[in-house]
Amino acid sequence: MVSARSLGVRVEVVAQLIAIRSPGIGSLAERQSALDKRKPSVLVVAAKWWPASSRLAVALNRHRCNVSALCPAGHPLTHVSSVRKIYHYGGIASLDNLRCAIEDSQPDIVIPTDDGVVVQLHALHECEPSMRTLIERSLGSADSYPVVESRYQLLNTALALGVRIPRTRKVERDDDIEAWHAEIGSAAVVKVDGESGGNGVRISHSLEESLAAWRELRAPCSSAAAWKRLAIDRDPLAVWSRQRRRPKEVTIQEFITGRPANSMLACWRGELLSLVSVVVVAAQGPTGAATIVRVIRNERMKRAAESLVSRLKLSGFYGLDFIIEAGTGVPYLIEMNPRCTQLGHIEFAGDGSMAGVLSAVLRGESRPTVRNPIRGDRIALFPQALAAGDLCRSHLSASYHDTPSEEPRLMTELMRTPWPRRQWAARIYHAFKPPDRLDPVLFEDLDNDTITIAIAR
Repeated sequence: MVSARSLGVRVEVVAQLIAIRSPGIGSLAERQSALDKRKPSVLVVAAKWWPASSRLAVALNRHRCNVSALCPAGHPLTHVSSVRKIYHYGGIASLDNLRCAIEDSQPDIVIPTDDGVVVQLHALHECEPSMRTLIERSLGSADSYPVVESRYQLLNTALALGVRIPRTRKVERDDDIEAWHAEIGSAAVVKVDGESGGNGVRISHSLEESLAAWRELRAPCSSAAAWKRLAIDRDPLAVWSRQRRRPKEVTIQEFITGRPANSMLACWRGELLSLVSVVVVAAQGPTGAATIVRVIRNERMKRAAESLVSRLKLSGFYGLDFIIEAGTGVPYLIEMNPRCTQLGHIEFAGDGSMAGVLSAVLRGESRPTVRNPIRGDRIALFPQALAAGDLCRSHLSASYHDTPSEEPRLMTELMRTPWPRRQWAARIYHAFKPPDRLDPVLFEDLDNDTITIAIAR
């Protein structure tokens, strides 16, 4: 027999459910609030003017996430209609901006889209105990943070897991460079941690070139350089990075003749949820961003991803860069990027998008249904492919063009010169500076799938 009190409770619960589900009962605001509680809250953080962050924000919203963004003024994220709130990422107090954005938005997860943002989250984890749970949920175990920040430690970890890597050494003085060339040979790749997009990479073909690269890359950032990055490039991390005054770690790496490839990963608490691997068809210069890629399935690349995700207990989005050796086809891991790449929003047949997979995990649901997968295996990345040039014309015509047609304002903005370059300070600065020319580089012949140029990143 049901008591009157029990019956009353049941009636109240049913009434609440009807109020949520029935369009004619309850206010619109109440129904919207109930629906919003079922959506994960995501804070996307971007410092650089790369398009990946804006494309990811669109995809996360499409997969039922409430998206807020922390970014500089004029950033492509400010042109995404579905972003609910924009927080300003300034240049003088950028760490405070990050802290305040997290406190105000109260996200379920923070998604960094730049390497420098990851370093700031690590710093915030160290100084803000109240945010440690959120940051570890977003990035993974705190034990992995020193490894994530160090290319040398990451590669040594991979080597211990049985992943193939180029021979790599840490450089602390000129003697290390001289010993390397005496033992290994003339060609090498000199790299510095903390840079991205090929900015901290120098390919050398002699001892003299390696020494010059080492001396250039190890030099501390001057006050003038930091303020230039702030005032001209509008980099919100420029001043903070210099004030942090961490010593630069430089490595010298074996030059592998082959072609660049990469994998983007979605992972959660040490489990690999989804992976997409591509080889680069064309790029903006030998160490520049890819303009056209081709989707591949490579078991060695997949095993490398599974091993590192499990060992480091990673969460969120990561990218692994490889060189696939010419002749053997063996992939060599050369570095890890602790952020999303420009593949996270794309729907692939059978796999879906990584944005959708991670969103489903945050909601505690199974993998979402793939509704609109891309056609073919070649992707012309937008807007980079606009500068691919005549050399890549036939490859462009055979590719899926990844344009954000659902966001016309964003598409228009991405086709323009990046916002910092349109400001008067930058226009005056670049008027007296020789332009940086990056001629397109083609890695693949469309007909016979041969490598036409060999580089290392």
